[in-house]
Amino acid sequence: MTREDGDPARQRGQRANGEVSGAPHPGGTGDPPRQGTPAPDSSRMKVMAEGRETGPALGDGDVTPRGAPQRAGQRGEALMAELSELVRKVVKSSSWWERHGVDISILACSFLLLPAGFLCLRSAQAIPFLVGVLTLGVVHHTLTVKGSHLASHNALTESKSWGKVWAIFFIELCSAFTAEQATYNHVKMHHGYTNVIGLGDSSTWKLPFLNRYVYMFLAPLAVPILTPLVALGLLRNVEWKVALRTLCCMFLGLFCHYWLLVHVSGFQSLWSALLCMLLTRSLLAHPYIHVNIFQHIGLPMFAADRKPKRIHLMSLGVLNLPRNILLDWSFGHSLISCHVEHHLFPSLSDNMCLKIKPIVSQYLKQKKLPYNEDTYASRLWLFLQRYEELMVHAPPITELVGIQ
Repeated sequence: MTREDGDPARQRGQRANGEVSGAPHPGGTGDPPRQGTPAPDSSRMKVMAEGRETGPALGDGDVTPRGAPQRAGQRGEALMAELSELVRKVVKSSSWWERHGVDISILACSFLLLPAGFLCLRSAQAIPFLVGVLTLGVVHHTLTVKGSHLASHNALTESKSWGKVWAIFFIELCSAFTAEQATYNHVKMHHGYTNVIGLGDSSTWKLPFLNRYVYMFLAPLAVPILTPLVALGLLRNVEWKVALRTLCCMFLGLFCHYWLLVHVSGFQSLWSALLCMLLTRSLLAHPYIHVNIFQHIGLPMFAADRKPKRIHLMSLGVLNLPRNILLDWSFGHSLISCHVEHHLFPSLSDNMCLKIKPIVSQYLKQKKLPYNEDTYASRLWLFLQRYEELMVHAPPITELVGIQ
């Protein structure tokens, strides 16, 4: 995309509520993330190393057009190191059950609910049938969203080898996507360059040719169909052995779902089984799309060569939503009420993000740093009102002045 980062006439700044001010710059939403690069080893992201950037350093200390003083970058590193030490102590004192066991148990319970869900679909009565649909829908999103997200960050286990196995299982078999590209785009790009224009600015979630109501309420129903199609397009960026493995896993996962609907749930026709697959796989697609845009888009955006240090980048460009029983279970705390904590310490599990939340929020507020929080309804209304500005036009670059 054509950048105008050096244009002094461009309106920049930040509003008091953390949103970007200034007239939106018309045009594209930024280049898609670079692909074809091997996924980073997320298992190396230890708590004490979280203060480092997960991507290449691009002008970390330069937060103004003329360059900020060196002490700005040094202070950002010192703040991140201090917070990392506080979190490290909590993680060190936590048991395996707190670090991994709670989230593994949630995923295991979801597996155990699968037989009940398929059996409920055998019923000719409306209530048991709907219970089956709801059960399979929640289980599907727990495995594909929560499971895939934790696996991409290697947050389910301490073992690098098992982490790879879980990533393939949850991302490729359950989600019908490619593990390498999912991990690269999410861990390397989105986390390494959160809200950096053209790199990790959530541009992949924008479909500017759709109007606000179609995008917010109708388009999510197509997620189960678009996901494997997008995955097939990304396979050209990986080795043939990886592509073959991904194709086999994707086919196996989709076929098993169909086979169970026919032989366990008793569906008589191909189309009725496929319709049920679409229904269960899109049950929570609306909050899935909404959460992905609510927590980043509309917050300050930065140029790659002018992004602030990590602690400032994450506190400014990430937002937490309130706790919600359904979404906490199926998506995980790190995607809902602990998204700020997750972006600061991405290798921690959902339960650990919830445990360190009081420490992180208190620390950021004590240091006069933003700690963005808003309700689901408030963000939904904001996006409906400002859809053109936030989702169609390219966002303006935020210029940080006096952050040091």
